[in-house]
Amino acid sequence: MNRLTTESLRGLPTSALLAALVSSACATNAPSPGPSPEATPATAPATARTLRDAYAGRFLVGAALNEAQYTEQDARGAALVKAQFNTITSENILKWENVHPRLGQYDFSSADRFVAFGERNGMFIVGHTLLWHQQTPRWVFQDATGNRVSRDTLLARLRDHIHTVVGRYKGRIKGWDVVNEAVDEDGSLRRTPWLEIIGPDYIEKAFQWAHEADPAAELYYNDYSVENAPKRNGVVRLVRDLQAKGIRITGVGLQGHNRIEWPSVAQQDSTIAAFGDLGMKVMITELDIDVLPQVTRGPTADVSARAEAQARLDPYTAGLPDSVQQVLAKRYGELFGVYMKHRNTISRVTFWGVADGDSWLNNWPVRGRTSYPLLFDRAGLPKPAFDAVIRAATQPAFVP
Repeated sequence: MNRLTTESLRGLPTSALLAALVSSACATNAPSPGPSPEATPATAPATARTLRDAYAGRFLVGAALNEAQYTEQDARGAALVKAQFNTITSENILKWENVHPRLGQYDFSSADRFVAFGERNGMFIVGHTLLWHQQTPRWVFQDATGNRVSRDTLLARLRDHIHTVVGRYKGRIKGWDVVNEAVDEDGSLRRTPWLEIIGPDYIEKAFQWAHEADPAAELYYNDYSVENAPKRNGVVRLVRDLQAKGIRITGVGLQGHNRIEWPSVAQQDSTIAAFGDLGMKVMITELDIDVLPQVTRGPTADVSARAEAQARLDPYTAGLPDSVQQVLAKRYGELFGVYMKHRNTISRVTFWGVADGDSWLNNWPVRGRTSYPLLFDRAGLPKPAFDAVIRAATQPAFVP
């Protein structure tokens, strides 16, 4: 079909837009063989108008899905996923509170639908997350009287959880965020019930049991703000420790909850290189760029951070000005230039949401704001940032 442009798409009704996007991706609903994160390097077609085609042979491009998308109740969102992406991550449904809400009781109904959607559409499926200190029910750490459980009890609960969840999707979910956000900003291990009850070896146990449950699955450590040197050094120490003990770890996920001014291009470049030097695959796992006023003291994605709503913190309720759209586009282009430089190390780039209206940043750290962090707007239309990302696939790789 004719080459699509952002300008031509903006004139189409939503139904015609979706048809154009799906057609341009040559999308059929028939499953194709699951893509490999280790694809052979190739040159993307200059006229590629989908993210998956633009970066074919370089790295996978995907999104975290909510329930409405993988059940296709959100038909527009599901169509965008099928047209644009070749990998999907579970945004919430595989977190402990959803899949294992009570002692001895699992609920796989929603997770099963997520995995089935990925399989029908030939996606590389990522499970998020097996172990985290957030969104984990209190009962996990407590006995029947509300007191903290013993080390042995918590280890037994963790082993059962990992073996049950990973085992159910053995051979189907190809990669797992095994441990999420275990390192603090100064590079030390974060003080959580996992650390306080079990001790630092809870991390190696989690990776060990995930490997036992599915020896072929890729296993990742995932965290935010790793581009800051103290935290990066802490994660490097963690990876080296696991490697020295012979514990299988496939890669490191850099969440990529970014801002216009952070991280610098040099920080992003050196962080990817640091883990590549350890033989790790690197994934950008939760990518978005926040253009709203910052309310936290520094770069963070700590879900417990909260601030009160104020008009000055929500300046774009009527729409994002073109000047800011262009700044966002430039920023995305810079970051993808770095990713392209490291395309032999990066295996996947995943956006945390499909379109702006889906983003967690609409309600974090301030509830009810109007955020614009992704490549598609609230109507599912591609933004200037989308064009910048497509262009980055065919431009010379960035060298700082």
